[in-house]
Amino acid sequence: MPAAVVILAAGSGTRVGAAVNKVLLPLLDRPVLAWSVRDALATPGVRRVLLVVRDGEQEAVATALEPFLGDGEVGLVVGGAARHDSEWAALQALAPEITSGAVDVVAIHDGARPLAGQALLQAVLEAARERGGAIPVVPLAGVVSRSGSPLPSGQPCGVQTPQAFAAPALLAAYEQAEAAGFGGTDTASCLERFGSVTIHAVRGSARNLKITFPEDVAVAEALTQDVTPDVTPAG
Repeated sequence: MPAAVVILAAGSGTRVGAAVNKVLLPLLDRPVLAWSVRDALATPGVRRVLLVVRDGEQEAVATALEPFLGDGEVGLVVGGAARHDSEWAALQALAPEITSGAVDVVAIHDGARPLAGQALLQAVLEAARERGGAIPVVPLAGVVSRSGSPLPSGQPCGVQTPQAFAAPALLAAYEQAEAAGFGGTDTASCLERFGSVTIHAVRGSARNLKITFPEDVAVAEALTQDVTPDVTPAG
């Protein structure tokens, strides 16, 4: 059954030191955002690609992406003040297709992570279809507690995007979150609070970096020679 991919692009360029939305910054021959859009459009089984943008940036985003879409189509949804609000806006736009069964799995991805790659996106979609939910994780090295005391046993991991979930469960969780006035830090946190699905860990990659600071753009450019992450199960 077909999937939908939501790409969050309603952030800003404040910390990266840019006067424009950081997802519109150039990364080699195309905007940062175009890398994720390209991968989503090329992934087998993806029915819908939605971009969540800041109000007032619809035209700028559409103009920046148009040369890179080919025959692909993407929808634009106006986001909210916080990440959770933007995710909720996208799910409301997808609700008719979710409730009708036209979309069975939804992946939500941060547009500031241009090098996630098609293989990782497909891996989380497949894992979510089989298990109910999937998130990419990477081991964190050199992590200590604020007090300096030893961390609990087991290596700590960082969570990345794309995160994918069974569409009906995802929509139901966000409907409950809206009723409760809850706003999660990412998609998985909302599912942990209100969902009943098991969230499966898929191994991400350090190459799946998030563009946050000026030097991140240069690092991403260096990594474009090898953007296929290791997508073997994390456990």
